[in-house]
Amino acid sequence: MSVVRVRGFQIFKDRFGKWRCYHRKTRQAVDLNKAPLGTAAFFAECQRITDAVTVTGDPKPGTLGKLIEKYRASPDFLEKAPRTRADYQRVFDYLYPIRDTGLERFKSPFVVNIRDRAEAKRGARFGTYVKQVLSLLFSWGKERGFMKENPALGVRGVRRKRGAPMANRPWSDSERHAVLASAPAHMLPAIGLMMFTGLGPQDALTLPRTFFKDGAIATERSKTGAPVYWPVIRPLQEILDAAPAHDAMTLCANSRGRPWTVSGFRASWNTLRRELEAGGKVQPGLTLYGLRHTVATILREAGCDDRTIADALGQKTEDMARHYSKTADLRRKMGDVSAVFETAVNARRTQTVKPD
Repeated sequence: MSVVRVRGFQIFKDRFGKWRCYHRKTRQAVDLNKAPLGTAAFFAECQRITDAVTVTGDPKPGTLGKLIEKYRASPDFLEKAPRTRADYQRVFDYLYPIRDTGLERFKSPFVVNIRDRAEAKRGARFGTYVKQVLSLLFSWGKERGFMKENPALGVRGVRRKRGAPMANRPWSDSERHAVLASAPAHMLPAIGLMMFTGLGPQDALTLPRTFFKDGAIATERSKTGAPVYWPVIRPLQEILDAAPAHDAMTLCANSRGRPWTVSGFRASWNTLRRELEAGGKVQPGLTLYGLRHTVATILREAGCDDRTIADALGQKTEDMARHYSKTADLRRKMGDVSAVFETAVNARRTQTVKPD
């Protein structure tokens, strides 16, 4: 494609060959799925972001907007994974209308009000995430003397309403079998990676084929940078051995032999899921991300502790730094964990599966 340049915007390909676009000053991302690069919609979105910055100018000192600006320019933000920065930016965009609010006005009740408004507008998960990002932002500001306290500390996330369905619930054994039996061959490698390693959709779909060698997958979560190491168990190896041949740089490829896009895979998945729901083979509420919960559930039922499950899923905590220097330990540990997981999976495969 021809080179596209827009003044004030950074346009580049990430390490997976996917195009990205950010406004240089605010680090606001342009959603290239909704506004493809070089289209009229793309240039209109760039102009909208530029106009917003031009009209408002720089944020005032001592305000939420100024604190966000300083945080976005700090290594704490810039060294985070691209996915994490994009998630934070969505919250900052949501908070833009109150950017001129003085930091002294932020007390716990005010944070609760922001959380509840976010829930009412975009749902419970977003309301909780807004609270979490504010807490992180205020903690960063307190450490640097911009605030006297963190008013979001101790504020809870949005409570799940009684009777509300669990988000990203674990898949039942019968649902896993039904999906594996019905999914097209070109979808199975990605589903298998999510089902038997706990990788999230984006990490599974963009996993380079070179990250799978010597019978194991060694990678890191795109969102947190936490290491993930999984010896490939037999059910996944069988899926990969039977996968259609392709020349894509990624381990998984679509029906045309090209790397999947997350949106493209979700569209195919939604079609498959609806067909299985209509046939009564799966229950409503099945999500791809629920496979991470499924792996954690199986490991917990097999007797693994919380730290082991966190290592298996690449969950980053405050003590994760120790794991960066213990790759050998993690490899030995995960060899045992994958054996436990394979035993549990094989036992479930041989059992008679009753309808849910």
